[in-house]
Amino acid sequence: MKVILVGATTICGRISPAGYGSLLDRRRLEETRDNTGASIMGANTLRTENPEMRGTNGTLAPNRIRAIISRSGMLPVTGKKLFEHAPKPLVFTGEDSISALQERLKGKARVLSLPEGPHGLSLQAALDVFAGRGVESVLIEGGAHLNYTALAEGVVDEILLTIMPFVSGKHGSPAFADGLKNLGDPFLELELLSSEPVSTGELFLHYRIKKME
Repeated sequence: MKVILVGATTICGRISPAGYGSLLDRRRLEETRDNTGASIMGANTLRTENPEMRGTNGTLAPNRIRAIISRSGMLPVTGKKLFEHAPKPLVFTGEDSISALQERLKGKARVLSLPEGPHGLSLQAALDVFAGRGVESVLIEGGAHLNYTALAEGVVDEILLTIMPFVSGKHGSPAFADGLKNLGDPFLELELLSSEPVSTGELFLHYRIKKME
């Protein structure tokens, strides 16, 4: 299975709030969704935004899986477009949260439990669920903790990163990947596959993760 991590940051590495990306950046994301079998997103992104994970032309492919992962199961439901349109999303949560979440999301989503991994819920276990449903490629859409978990577990193959022409500088703002320890010794190494500056001032980067020999 191929796993792609996608994101956009300011030039100081802070995750960009929704709405700051250009139409070109949005198109890049939507086309990547079109070419992958599933998307998975962290719960905090759902709490702070109103994502639907649509493809180009506003499409929701009937066989494409849209998933949320939440250890606590404390997800907002009312007014969230993700739960209003078919296909029903898949929600991953912990064993101790599944019963309550199944009751809250009855008829709105499919809820599955995941075992604990080294950095929260096991992302590898979620990918195994996708594989069991015939998915061959997955798009990880953030946020900071989910990105860190994916990179720390070593499940990511490629990164699509948009550097936006903004500076945040705010101490403590979420970075592209946020965790307690370095991801490598001291860093996780990447191989640049392509670099494309575009007319909006954004820079589209495509990296491959350098796997350990």
